[in-house]
Amino acid sequence: MTSYIEGSLTKDEKIIHVGHISMWVLTPYILGGLLLLPLFGAGLAVWLMGYIRYKTTELAITNKRIIVKQGFIRRQTIEINLSKVVSIQVDQGLWGRVFDFGSLLITGSGISQAPIHAISDPMGFRRAFVEAQDVPL
Repeated sequence: MTSYIEGSLTKDEKIIHVGHISMWVLTPYILGGLLLLPLFGAGLAVWLMGYIRYKTTELAITNKRIIVKQGFIRRQTIEINLSKVVSIQVDQGLWGRVFDFGSLLITGSGISQAPIHAISDPMGFRRAFVEAQDVPL
């Protein structure tokens, strides 16, 4: 099965960096599933919801743009050309710093802002973006 990102690549476009949501964000699903497991397997449904959230969130930087896709039935996508990105802000609280997860706020030219919450290694994603800007098209 082809991912959304692989399926949306244009001619001569290559994936430079792939990001993921943090496994720490899935902690409520894991613990909730564990607590609800004795209730007729309701915990399995909670675990399935967490798995679906993890597998249906895609983040990538290509040599041309940043692509984010979230959702399974209801799909939300963000695609911003690298040349249109003005800044990427990283927001990490104490636990985010300790466990290496956080949020990004990508600001495009104009007023557009794209928040991406709870991603793993947000500084690595930001670093890959900066490096991608230096790559000639």
